[in-house]
Amino acid sequence: MIAGNKGEWSEIYALFKLLGDKQLFLGDKHIEQLEGFIYPIIKILRTENNSNFGYTIQDEIILVSGNEKVLKIPISDFKNKALFLLNAIKENKERTFSVPEIEVFMKSINCISLKASSSAKTDITIVVHDQRTNQQPILGFSIKSQLGSPSTLLNAGRTTNFIYKIVGTNLTENDILQINSIDSRRKIMDRIVQIKNKGGAFEFVKTEKQIFSNNLVLIDSLLPEILSQIIFGFYSSKSSNLTELVNEIAEKNPLKFDTQNEHKFYEYKIKRFLTDVALGMMPSKVWTGQYDATGGYLIVKENGDVLCYHIYNRNEFEDYLLNNTKLDTASSSRHDFGKVYTENDQLCFKLNLQIRFTK
Repeated sequence: MIAGNKGEWSEIYALFKLLGDKQLFLGDKHIEQLEGFIYPIIKILRTENNSNFGYTIQDEIILVSGNEKVLKIPISDFKNKALFLLNAIKENKERTFSVPEIEVFMKSINCISLKASSSAKTDITIVVHDQRTNQQPILGFSIKSQLGSPSTLLNAGRTTNFIYKIVGTNLTENDILQINSIDSRRKIMDRIVQIKNKGGAFEFVKTEKQIFSNNLVLIDSLLPEILSQIIFGFYSSKSSNLTELVNEIAEKNPLKFDTQNEHKFYEYKIKRFLTDVALGMMPSKVWTGQYDATGGYLIVKENGDVLCYHIYNRNEFEDYLLNNTKLDTASSSRHDFGKVYTENDQLCFKLNLQIRFTK
């Protein structure tokens, strides 16, 4: 029996839904369909147990190829099964669950697992017809679902800690114990406030791990400093959405960019960062700037619509990432941040970066 969570079942739903629709709809930054931007789907490619299968659309028939015989399945079957599966995903309250009726259909079309096996982040590969260029690009996607819990874009770890030195005050051992013992609901913000009340200020020093720092500098030499300001803004205020945080730092302009002609320095650089994270950059591994096989996201909306964001349409993809992500607080004990500590006779404080989708 096949069992999975809502996100995993959403991958199968997306396969059925796209084959039933026969076309790919582009989304805007508000996760709404962009009018006039549609890609007719020619074929969907999927890897199962090291075998490649193709689902080719021909009028009202789907040709399933990849084994010894070619199957011919009516498109109406995919439409019906997509609707059935959508309702099953929405109604189920379990963490993982099975959908026996769908499992039977899956096996009949050589689809025997929830997640397509892949060494990269690609969940689904689609060949479309681009009417503007008259080309047939092969587009790889990671599937993000709004039917389950919001997923993370950048996972927290000690690799994503930012180190600040505390200047302007000499905290006693009792001060440090008192600050670190604050255990309120927003304890890190309250600890920062207490340090400030004692005359302390925070200056960014470096990221905890050099590989992450080098990855950021590769994207933009000022990115470590910019992110350090955004992260501090998050932990020092009630703002969490990246659009809000970027707007706030742009208004303060701590890096003293020349903004007399209204260049969007901070927004531009953060968009580049989010795009690289979405398409392969991980804090713990050396980033070469080489995107993995996936070039974008398919978003399964709560109403069942599936929208496409791809580096092929870079502006929409970047706008989507910026407008639909927020900073989140991970476990401070697990990732060792949010406490005053001393290193080489210098008072220090770590803050952590974790980015999550808002929906």
